Amino acid sequence: MEHIVIIGNGIAGVTTARHIRKLSNKKITLISAESEYFFSRTALMYVYMGHMKFEHTQPYENWFWKKNNIDLVHGYVDQVNPEEKVVTLSDSTSISYDKLVIATGSKPNKFGWPGQDLDGVQGLYSKQDLELLEQNAPNNKVCKRAVIVGGGLIGIELAEMLRTRNIPVTFLVRESSFWNGILPSGESQMINEHIMEHHIDLRLNASLQEIKPDENGRVKSVVIAETGEEIVCNLVGLTAGVTPNIDFLKDSDIELGRGVKVNRFLETNVKDIYAIGDCAEQHEAIGNRRPIEAVWYTGRMMGETLAQTLCGNPTEYRPGHWFNSAKFLDIEYQTYGWVFPEKTKMDNEMHFHWRHPHKKLCITIAFDQSTQIFLGINTFGIRMRHEIFDRWLTEKRSIDHVMAHMADANFDPEFYRTFESEIVSKFNVQFGKNIQTQKKSLKRIFHIA
Repeated sequence: MEHIVIIGNGIAGVTTARHIRKLSNKKITLISAESEYFFSRTALMYVYMGHMKFEHTQPYENWFWKKNNIDLVHGYVDQVNPEEKVVTLSDSTSISYDKLVIATGSKPNKFGWPGQDLDGVQGLYSKQDLELLEQNAPNNKVCKRAVIVGGGLIGIELAEMLRTRNIPVTFLVRESSFWNGILPSGESQMINEHIMEHHIDLRLNASLQEIKPDENGRVKSVVIAETGEEIVCNLVGLTAGVTPNIDFLKDSDIELGRGVKVNRFLETNVKDIYAIGDCAEQHEAIGNRRPIEAVWYTGRMMGETLAQTLCGNPTEYRPGHWFNSAKFLDIEYQTYGWVFPEKTKMDNEMHFHWRHPHKKLCITIAFDQSTQIFLGINTFGIRMRHEIFDRWLTEKRSIDHVMAHMADANFDPEFYRTFESEIVSKFNVQFGKNIQTQKKSLKRIFHIA
């Protein structure tokens, strides 16, 4: 019986195992050093915040794996030997395979800062990171101030977590505005305001120079590179992005870049070895996507795709239109298609931006100036329907069609209708249009069959 070994039990690895089992009776071994059982990584913050227990983050009961004949091994892979088709664990255990799937995810970036390995300095990615955070920042008596380095989604999650325990937070963001490498300026500015309204000390244009130790080898302070200011703190959260977790492969024959290099079938250069999820790097990016996509849903899609190939149905990875979602404190964010920030915006890309005058609600819509084709949308605080935007992008609908039928895509039609005339009027004035919104029957608005 063919034996498939999967290294990593995150969403990519587990999805692969589950779908292989749906399609075949192949022997499956799932190896993980992080946790014995799969858990939802995005839920870690809610454990610290007291909204759930860790066991509530496990989507499957512990008996699920045995019932589905998926063997779990709790251990760290030290080495992969492609010639002998063997992986070796840190305890010297060897496991042979017929086909190997590398799904080892990411690890927090470290950029060689002095003091980056001190006690009290950590990332927020793994179960172990959550456990370490409970030690480093159990309350505001032990942790009198935290400094977070890096203005991404993990950084803002960590800030929110710490503030629920009334721990003061200073947030160092080297850019001139939060996440402005991803967001257009209007949205980025709104998030700046929102962060500060939550009593987080946001420092823009501020990067880390060094982390200083106390006499016991724990973090005592950080120094800001641009100003030389020293900030006393008990915790430093390193959240300046992640990098593929592939160090254990450096002595193998597997081709590596920043990640494990793969083709459209998620195959490496070595026969019978594949890579998926955060650690996989496409030789050539797919459309406007990045070669490495550290995103939950792409890991799941890669797992589903690879399972088909491993079960005799070779299938290319085709992720479709880009979409993503996140939360900035209590603001929900969704994006569909492509809405680039000003510095990377395409020549023909035009933006329409609307923001509520008082609430933290806004939309930015991108379209092609020449063809008038809808390119993408960002929404903050407004929930939209994925299937409708996905269809509009596939059909290459015009911006006029999207503006006229926006109520169809909104989860809360009453909310949209409240501001519909204001939004469309602003669009018409800005672009010299005369869009008339379509009146919808209740049956169409609520998608009643």
